[in-house]
Amino acid sequence: MHQANIPFSSRIGVSSDTEHDADDFIDIERLITIARRQAKVLAVGAGIGLLLGIIYIIVATPNYTASTSILLDDSLGKFADDVSPAPSNMQSDTTILSQIAILKSAELATKVVIREKLDENEVFMNPPRSLASRVKSVLRTIIGLFGGGRVSDVDLTNRDARIGYAASLLENGLYVERQGRSFVIDLTYTSNDDILAGKIAKAYADAYLSDQLDANFDATERATIWLQARLKDLQESSQAAALEVERFRAANGLTAAKGALVSEQQLSDINSQLILAQADTARALALYNQFKTIVSAGPDEAVKNASVVTDQNGTSVIETLRTRYLSVSKREQEIVARFGQDHPQAVSLRSEKQDLGKQIFQELKQMTESYRNQYEVAQSRETSLRQGLGKVTGETSSANEALVHLKELEQNSEALSNLYKTFLTRYQEASQQQSFPIAKARVISIASTPSSPSSPNRTMVLVLSVLLGTFAGMGVGAWREFRERFFRVGDDVRAVLGLKFLGYVPAFHGPADHRSPRGMGPVQAPAAASLRITRMAVENPSSLFAETLRNAQIAADVVLHGQRSKVLGVISVLPNEGKSTVAANFANLLAVRGSRTLLIDADLRNPGLTRSLSLSPQRGLVQAVLGKQPWQNSVKIDKRTKLELLPAVLHKHFQYTSELLSSEAMRKLLEEARSIYDYIVVDLPPLGPVVDAKAFAPLADGFIMVAEWGATPRALVRSVLQSETHITPKVLGLILNKTDMKELAKYTSYGSSEHFMERYTSYYLNHTQSTTPKPKTDGEAANEQSGSENAAPVVPQS
Repeated sequence: MHQANIPFSSRIGVSSDTEHDADDFIDIERLITIARRQAKVLAVGAGIGLLLGIIYIIVATPNYTASTSILLDDSLGKFADDVSPAPSNMQSDTTILSQIAILKSAELATKVVIREKLDENEVFMNPPRSLASRVKSVLRTIIGLFGGGRVSDVDLTNRDARIGYAASLLENGLYVERQGRSFVIDLTYTSNDDILAGKIAKAYADAYLSDQLDANFDATERATIWLQARLKDLQESSQAAALEVERFRAANGLTAAKGALVSEQQLSDINSQLILAQADTARALALYNQFKTIVSAGPDEAVKNASVVTDQNGTSVIETLRTRYLSVSKREQEIVARFGQDHPQAVSLRSEKQDLGKQIFQELKQMTESYRNQYEVAQSRETSLRQGLGKVTGETSSANEALVHLKELEQNSEALSNLYKTFLTRYQEASQQQSFPIAKARVISIASTPSSPSSPNRTMVLVLSVLLGTFAGMGVGAWREFRERFFRVGDDVRAVLGLKFLGYVPAFHGPADHRSPRGMGPVQAPAAASLRITRMAVENPSSLFAETLRNAQIAADVVLHGQRSKVLGVISVLPNEGKSTVAANFANLLAVRGSRTLLIDADLRNPGLTRSLSLSPQRGLVQAVLGKQPWQNSVKIDKRTKLELLPAVLHKHFQYTSELLSSEAMRKLLEEARSIYDYIVVDLPPLGPVVDAKAFAPLADGFIMVAEWGATPRALVRSVLQSETHITPKVLGLILNKTDMKELAKYTSYGSSEHFMERYTSYYLNHTQSTTPKPKTDGEAANEQSGSENAAPVVPQS
């Protein structure tokens, strides 16, 4: 199927669903590929980091660290505590943090300076300054100058100033922290002198213990003096309050028995009896109302309600009568059922049942009257108790006001008594503690002179330097990967453009380097370098370059299989992508295989192909199209490959190149050439800067696009092809030129053909086919070049 029938929009890109599914997972293989690709950057970053670490170790000042451990232990002061059981002696986090703050305080640092005479120690007062401290000092000076502050040194001639400066130096080298969740505090001191570090750490622990003893002794002494004066006042106040209570009690007749007033006891007893009487009255009233209701219902309902009365009150007489009544009723029902209602025995039983009902009713009436009497008695007792309660209440109301004042006096007396006892206990405890000056802390690890410097830690510095350098290299590598916007592998061409990928052309250097691409042999002479580059695929027919060009020929033959003569344009998006070199080698390869081939240099603004062949013709494509002479007279023939070339000759700047390439004369020239040649290869200008290739598009059967490996932006090529609707459908495929074959495998994943490129080296040999002439010497190449320039013009065949 002809490729031109496939819309370009349907040939570009990969399914978005596939990309979305791929983004849901971390592509480990891709990450490994990226790491392999950026391995040099990572190695350089690690090397720079290692070098900086070594430099830091060389210039850094060694420091020595001495440490000591202090345990906060309340059990050490148990002999000074009261003999009574004490609460838990566990220290809280707040207490431990307070002790850490004391160890970091300037006051304790000043005591250590004075005790050890550090202000007179020149090694301590003038330590060697590190590079970091020098930089900080310079920055501080600059900030002070710009901030308007006055930068001045410490006046070390004054002893107080020297002590303060020494204390600040001491605090800078001190580090205090808690050991886990324990009650142990670790104190470390760092100095440039090992002996001085151990000496100061030990002095700090001794100063802290001494400070604890002094603080406890001073606090206990002050508390004892204050408590002694306070106890005398509290004793006098407590005694006066107790005497006042007794005088008020006697004056108001508030006698007490068993800890309470007599009137209060009487009131309590009468109140309890009244409560019981109220309960009895309520019970009697309930029983009376119940029996009264039953009797009011009449004799007929008395028997029915008798069951309720017997169940609640357990009346034996009514229960007996009711039992007989039920027995007689049952017997009557049996006689009536057997003999009828008029039977004499049934009549007798019926009469007996009526008598029993009357007896039950009479018994209920008697019980109703009995409960009425009980209710009246209970009500009278309740009334009597209420009267007695009111009398007692009236008698005690006058004493309540005095009792309130009495309770106030008793509370005041009791409070003063308790306060006196508390202060007396504290005074005794303080007196005991003053006689036992024991600190509640002890040193469990004594500081010693360190044997080796603590910083810089060479292993740690080197490891961190390498890691930081590696991380920096990773950042640079990630930045480079983020900037990757170019074609690297054939999958990029197929995924982004939807075009057929024709192959790779290895990178090689220009004539100045006298080198050829990998696997193609050296260029033998500077004079013949340009000519040799255009024949590189011919001289190395088993190379990757030649294989790529053969793949392009197959693509042209398959897509354009119905045409006897094919006009193939070689295009690129940007200049200097190597399209002229590809066009020349492609045409030479077609010619050397026996196909009649015409190569046209149609880059009229920059005829690089004509210059690369070192031709100096007087006439060319422009003169032929303008009708100044037949185009056959301008054709040059390569005697070695039989390739025929129509060069571009510009004697002056020509402005209308696009009109020239799309003119009717150009169309007629190609029609005449189609009758002679099998392939017509046209080297066209780049698509980006000029419109010449767009103007030539209707005359071409197909295009071979060339893009520079690792230099041509994918987005640019895509946008250009999307905008060129006349060129894009005719593009047969794309060749990646100037490919770095050593780096190519780093841009592919395992399983791609590029990853196994090394295994194909045996197929890409530097052997020359039998039909291809052997390489020439410098002189032969020069003679050949001269012969090519002076070749006779080709006469068109009918």
